[in-house]
Amino acid sequence: MLRTLSYSLLTLLMSSILWSCSEDYTPKPKGFPRIDLPPHAYQPLTENHPYTFEYSKAAVIKPDTFKGAEPHWIFITYPSLKANVQLTYKPVQGSKERLRGFISDAYKLAAKHQEKAYALKDAVALGKSGQTFTLLEIAGDVPSHMQFYTTDSTKHFLRGAMYLQTATENDSLAPVVEYIKQDVMHLVNTLKWKK
Repeated sequence: MLRTLSYSLLTLLMSSILWSCSEDYTPKPKGFPRIDLPPHAYQPLTENHPYTFEYSKAAVIKPDTFKGAEPHWIFITYPSLKANVQLTYKPVQGSKERLRGFISDAYKLAAKHQEKAYALKDAVALGKSGQTFTLLEIAGDVPSHMQFYTTDSTKHFLRGAMYLQTATENDSLAPVVEYIKQDVMHLVNTLKWKK
């Protein structure tokens, strides 16, 4: 009787396994969380800094309160996207040495992401206002996908870095990165130095 019972259970188990495998199974595509991006609209920077530009209406300006922050260092914060662009300003004071140091620091700070990055691409471009800027794009699982700097080479140097404060996969962050990149391009194209 025990033998018949175990044979019946084995037959039942095998037939349920075979029955469950008979249906066609197709894997589901990988999904990403939906990110609703606000429309691009801009407003002028009203704070008193040696520079002015237009920034996104979806963002707010906050002072940089980190230890070692200098005057005129700010964050352009995107609360709904959990992202920000940190801007650091340095006066050049007519010194080529200072300017070389600032540019070198910009590349060193971008290179800190090399551990997780699989590509670092830099490009020099001319903005609509005639302002030359260097854009550094970093590909990989890094917190900063884009950095830039611009200078008038005698008085002003401005460096920016975009940071994402989320651990979501890079593929799903691509729309956010592109959205903020467009805002950064608008910032650079509307940037003016104050005298």
